[in-house]
Amino acid sequence: MSDVFLDPASARATARLRAASPTTATLLDDPLFADKLRRVAGASDFAIDTLLRQPPLVQRLADGDDTAMAAPPALTADNRSEWAPLLRRYRAAESTRLVWRDVLGRDDVDATLAGSTRLAEACLQTALAALEAEFAQRHGVVRNPDGTPQRLVVFGLGKLGGEELNFSSDVDLVYAYEHDGQSDGARPLDAEGYFARLGQQLAKLLDEVTADGFCHRVDLRLRPYGNAGRVAWSFTAMEQYFQREGRDWERYAWQKARPVAGDRDAGERFLATLRPFVYRRYLDFGALDGLRAMKATINAEVARKELADDIKRGPGGIREIEFLVQALQLIRGGREPELRGRRLLPALQALVAARHVGEDTAATLTQAYRFLRRLENRLQMLRDAQTHALPDAAGDRERIALGLGFDGWGALRSALDEQRARVTAEFASLLAPRQHAAAPDALAGYWRALQRADETPSEASPASDVAVLAAVGFVEAGNADAMLRDLARSTGVRGLSDSARARLDRVLPALLQGAAASSQPMLALRRLLALLHNVLRRSAYLALLDEQPAALARLVEVVGHSALLAERLASYPLLLDELLDARVAGPLPGREQLLAACAAVAGDDDTEATLQALNEVRQALSFRIAMAVRDRRQTAADSAQQLAWLADGVVIRVLALAEHEVAATHGRVPGARFAVLGYGSLGGEELGFGSDLDLVFLYDAPADAQSDGARSLDAQRWFARLAQKVVGLLGAVTAAGRLFDVDVRLRPDGAKGLLVSTLASFADYQRARAWTWEHQALVRARCVTGEAGLCADVERVRADTLGRVREPAAVQGEVTAMRRRMRAELDRSDAAAFDLKQGEGGLVDLEFLLQALVLEHAHAHPALLAPRNSPGLIEAMREAGIFDGTRAASLQAAHATLLMRGLDCTLDRRARRLPLEEALEAARAAIRAAARAHGLDFQASPAA
Repeated sequence: MSDVFLDPASARATARLRAASPTTATLLDDPLFADKLRRVAGASDFAIDTLLRQPPLVQRLADGDDTAMAAPPALTADNRSEWAPLLRRYRAAESTRLVWRDVLGRDDVDATLAGSTRLAEACLQTALAALEAEFAQRHGVVRNPDGTPQRLVVFGLGKLGGEELNFSSDVDLVYAYEHDGQSDGARPLDAEGYFARLGQQLAKLLDEVTADGFCHRVDLRLRPYGNAGRVAWSFTAMEQYFQREGRDWERYAWQKARPVAGDRDAGERFLATLRPFVYRRYLDFGALDGLRAMKATINAEVARKELADDIKRGPGGIREIEFLVQALQLIRGGREPELRGRRLLPALQALVAARHVGEDTAATLTQAYRFLRRLENRLQMLRDAQTHALPDAAGDRERIALGLGFDGWGALRSALDEQRARVTAEFASLLAPRQHAAAPDALAGYWRALQRADETPSEASPASDVAVLAAVGFVEAGNADAMLRDLARSTGVRGLSDSARARLDRVLPALLQGAAASSQPMLALRRLLALLHNVLRRSAYLALLDEQPAALARLVEVVGHSALLAERLASYPLLLDELLDARVAGPLPGREQLLAACAAVAGDDDTEATLQALNEVRQALSFRIAMAVRDRRQTAADSAQQLAWLADGVVIRVLALAEHEVAATHGRVPGARFAVLGYGSLGGEELGFGSDLDLVFLYDAPADAQSDGARSLDAQRWFARLAQKVVGLLGAVTAAGRLFDVDVRLRPDGAKGLLVSTLASFADYQRARAWTWEHQALVRARCVTGEAGLCADVERVRADTLGRVREPAAVQGEVTAMRRRMRAELDRSDAAAFDLKQGEGGLVDLEFLLQALVLEHAHAHPALLAPRNSPGLIEAMREAGIFDGTRAASLQAAHATLLMRGLDCTLDRRARRLPLEEALEAARAAIRAAARAHGLDFQASPAA
């Protein structure tokens, strides 16, 4: 069927080419080359027309010289009248090369799109350079404040920006310049006039139709205010425009923006400043409203112009795939930089890697996208027309179908319909969640009535309204009603925009239903309303709950079971994003990932902004760990260790910030070393939620060392200033809260000692003056951050201290005495409840047991010095034969039980005191038995 259909068109093309050039006629005598040419002729009249106009191109293709793009033509003052023809002939020749490679299967669709992009860029850059030289002769150049010449910045938007330009697309351009000023030539122009004229000349040189056709169609309508706006904008003016008047569709447009000609470095700098406009810092489900509005406009246009067969704008077309991927990027890209790519298919794969799109869905969309883009290119290759519509003529339909390898138009149409149906289904699913979020009619009616009543307030709601709350499960319906009336009257609700109020009207009844179904409805309601009062100021969070029923349901579940998480969500609504982050339910990050997340917080020149950003990272990651604890997706020991690693990352980043600040004022101390030690739960990698950090600061420097800054300090004062800065920054209050409270009382000589000690004084103190309890504390100490050599020296001091030979009876006596004194002061156990930490048989008893055994046995078993946490120490003692397998297993189980119960109490803001039950009794018994077996009787009173 293919040969019968193509022969007439191919014969005509062959005849025309033979007649046009004897050289071409000779080349066509080669059957292989003639067959290739016939296939290209079946797909593209444009390519044949170009070969007729440019016979040397036939020789180039016959020689196989079709791999690389040819160099653009030289545009000089000497050939000024030929600029337009040269560019048009160049673009036609290179486009024909792309047709040749596409039709013959030498390029896939991705390569064709990339080739079209590179061709457009080459033409833009060549034309702009020639025009700039001409303008410089006539008007001079506009200079930056430092005197360097300033160039126009040409931003490519749409598919040009995304490096996915289709074969005969227009190019969406926006012109800008970095600084205002005036050109320095004989006929000076102000910067705006200079660059506007330059941009207009560029568009004309590329776009104007001549006897040679056009080079590239240029569309300047995506600039601020469209056709009504100025042609070229300063960076400052554009930034102000987007801050004040930027619209949702412009976020989509600038998402793909890329400098393609002129001063591209300056363009990238501007795009960095524009990033907060495009990508919000929070999960931005409000972007879906903009998507719905744009899609509705397109649908209306499709219906009005009967564009159902438009494979770009019609149902299931290219635009729906683009919108779907871009919407997901906009929603999450503020939080996840890896999603900010300009190219569609790599962005889709990034969404898969981040677990926001399933692999099957991505495969479906990828296949459809490539199918549609290949078909789009073939529609345009036929006659170099900017079309996205399926052809009406039967002959054109058959040529397209056969050229794409189908048996005929019917087969192509069937395959096309199947791909479009899949796209439509995926696109609809993105917009569908709101449709499933409808709350029960009774609660929705109750809330509407409550707001109407607010306009004519009375003392109480009618009994029939309160009965609605009772019917769904609120036992204290009257109290619930009063709380909801207060919400309806609040300034936050009264000040909502119409769209935000509509969202609240959908969200609140669903929250009420969820709270009523929880185990403690009133408690859940109070916590949810506290959160709502805060998020009303941020419509994006209402959008998240409105668009994502899963997040709404998760919210109700979380606040109903965890006071701590409820408080954090209410105080920092940014954490609502975590309810939808796929990583929350996935594997938790390891130490290196946690450190990297903190290290990635940029900026040392704006301390407050850096601390806030770091705190947001800490809040999000600790929330993720808390969710894993609450859901029992990992052990308490793993969770406590991750919290400690996260604290390590925070301390490391804060130390870098502190060093930057101190060095900026006082310079640095050459040859000096500094380290931060973690003690207690931080050192033992068993940190809790909200725990403070026990820190000790050490330095090592030559005796006469001085800093090298303008305001020089001796080493002791410099490092004291640094340590003070670290403590101050960790405790500084930001909009995202404070990072950590810090306790420095475990330093040598305690509160009487210097905040920062030298390595020598630390070693001397541990050797000669430290108490046994201070050596116990050293068991859990570790270097959190600092100069590697100094950390190694500290580790040697620790090993020497802990590894000395001790009299077991003396160790047992001193450890027992200290533990009894602590219990007398700190144990809050009573007949009704057991203190998990300080109670008899609690966590501190276990820690004291393990520390005593390290002091007794480390000289004989150096492996005991490596672990810092309780599980590691228990295992090390089993391997050393200090514990048998049964004892070790019972202590591991006891530690896991007590630690998990403690974390549970913290999550629900309860004191770590619990009624005794079987698991707790078993844990206490195991610890008590192990302590007594090793000569430690913590139970006896001091008097005894």
